[in-house]
Amino acid sequence: MAWTYLILAGLCEIGWPIGLKLGGVDSLQRMLWIVFAIACMAVSGFLLLLAQREIPMGTAYATWTGIGAVGAFLAGIFVFGDANTAMRWASVCLITAGIIGLKLA
Repeated sequence: MAWTYLILAGLCEIGWPIGLKLGGVDSLQRMLWIVFAIACMAVSGFLLLLAQREIPMGTAYATWTGIGAVGAFLAGIFVFGDANTAMRWASVCLITAGIIGLKLA
């Protein structure tokens, strides 16, 4: 169950940068996106707490931030039109390899 908590925590970790990005625009929905970002942070942190009861802290933290980083990277490219270069993809593949390595170790 701990790995399920950790994966869910990582997915929530993707939500807060998206919320902050959308909350940074001047619109009527600004506060809703900021509240969404804060809620994602809280849920993500709580799920990480649950996961760390069984998963070593270093592994859990690196996996948590890695899922968030890769997810934010993908959202940036596919939703926000961020740069889509081979070097960025190679770098995110290294992050993913590190997460897999920690899981296997």
